[in-house]
Amino acid sequence: MGISDDSPQSTPAPPTSFSNPFTTRIFSDVAGDITIVVDGEPFLLHKNIAVSSGGSLWKDQENGGRDEGLLKAVAYRAPRLPRRPKTFELAMKFCYGINFEITVSNVVALRCAAGYLEMTEDYKEENLIARAETYLEQVAFRSLDKSVEVLCSCETLHPQDIAERCVEAIAVNACREQLVLGLSRLNRGSESAELKRGDCPEWWIQDLSALRIDYYARVVSAMARTGLRSESIITSLMHYAQESLKGMRNCQERTKLDSGTIQNEQRNVVEAIVSLFPNDKVPLSFLFGMLRVGITIDVAISCRLELERRIAQHLETVSLDDLLIPVVQSGDDSMYDVDTVHRILVCFLKRIEEEEEYDEDECCCENETESLIGSTCHGSLLKVGRIMDAYLAEIAPDPCLSLHRFTALMEILPDYARVMDDGLYRAIDMFLKGHPSLTEQECKSLCKFIDTEKLSQEACSHAAQNDRLPVQMVVRVLYSEQLRLKKVMSGESGEGILLSSQKLSNGAVSPRDTYASLRRENRELKLEISRVRVRLSELEKEQVLMKQG
Repeated sequence: MGISDDSPQSTPAPPTSFSNPFTTRIFSDVAGDITIVVDGEPFLLHKNIAVSSGGSLWKDQENGGRDEGLLKAVAYRAPRLPRRPKTFELAMKFCYGINFEITVSNVVALRCAAGYLEMTEDYKEENLIARAETYLEQVAFRSLDKSVEVLCSCETLHPQDIAERCVEAIAVNACREQLVLGLSRLNRGSESAELKRGDCPEWWIQDLSALRIDYYARVVSAMARTGLRSESIITSLMHYAQESLKGMRNCQERTKLDSGTIQNEQRNVVEAIVSLFPNDKVPLSFLFGMLRVGITIDVAISCRLELERRIAQHLETVSLDDLLIPVVQSGDDSMYDVDTVHRILVCFLKRIEEEEEYDEDECCCENETESLIGSTCHGSLLKVGRIMDAYLAEIAPDPCLSLHRFTALMEILPDYARVMDDGLYRAIDMFLKGHPSLTEQECKSLCKFIDTEKLSQEACSHAAQNDRLPVQMVVRVLYSEQLRLKKVMSGESGEGILLSSQKLSNGAVSPRDTYASLRRENRELKLEISRVRVRLSELEKEQVLMKQG
């Protein structure tokens, strides 16, 4: 957008001439009668032209003091005059009627300079303020990418009014792009509309990554108020975090001062992004990534708790690798951050409890709906139980893991969270193997969490021959196995008769074959019971000898 104006008082538009950047800039072949100094750089101008478009210079000249021919616009007196010498030069070009172009890169600086110099309509029609405002309204704010560029230039100039208008313009344009995309998809069926920058519907997401975090947060908040889709907001947050935090690994190679500054900036980024999360589900991989980064750079406690709460909302879908969060601080008593996982598990159990209470309060619901909600909660709890057993088995060999933290993760889950205790037994066995210095009492307290009736036959066989388990634990396992065998023997004849009748009705086997099979199974069960009794008597003798010793 070119700007031109008729020269005032029939003075021809003078050419500009420069010597070097540190000498007076002369706007006319005729010597000027006033010198304006901006940030130590003098401008030789004509008084009647310089003061004809704005009132600020005239006021400064009236208060100029002894030398009325020297007008100094000192830096501290012009805090809103950005890029002061260059911007002042453009403003004076406007006064002299010299053509120049207003662009997205200089419009904010020109608008700030025009406001400081009071270049309003009171002094001249279509003055510089009006020209800059026209460009902003008719060009910049009607385009999303140009609005982003203008907002980027506001980061160093701090014009609150222009920045706020840019934020609203970006939000409105983004919603307009979303509406255009939706209409295009309706018209084209399954095909996506071709946008300005390719097939990606959120092409503006990359542009927003150039913004400073405070401006970016204001833009995202405005987009949420305007009605932009949560999926687009989450995608933008993920892209901004990736671009802003990708250099964190190189912090260790820099000086301590630079590293501290970078961590402060990244801390602000993480905390701001977490506060901008919509209510919809955020990908778990992104939540765990933000949590790991947050632990590394020591974000605020409230930020970490929010991330942990969101992870707990979908804990049943996490993987084992997600939970293996390494400890950052050296000298800690564990390789992995067990406390964080413990807090996540507490949040998950609290969520299950709230859902169950809500289910009980909804008495007017149908029984089928209530049973469905209850089964969903119990299914999630069972999945988390399996995940936690795998997690316990993974961290158990760590020799620095304390017994207190290990047992805290086991006892927090209710009994009905596990159908079988094989995974729990495996984790405890690995902990005993990695901590051979545990006392007998500590081993007993650890093994009390195992329900021997929930152990499979393979787990019972392994436990009966496991030298790391306390004797009382082995006795419990053998006793449970003996009771199980008795129950099988007492109920086997009825089950066998039922099975034989079913097979006979189908014509599969003869009665003689069925009877032979039942006798063979009974012999095997009796033999197994005899072996268990012999093993139990041996263990009792060993216990007596140990007490005597």
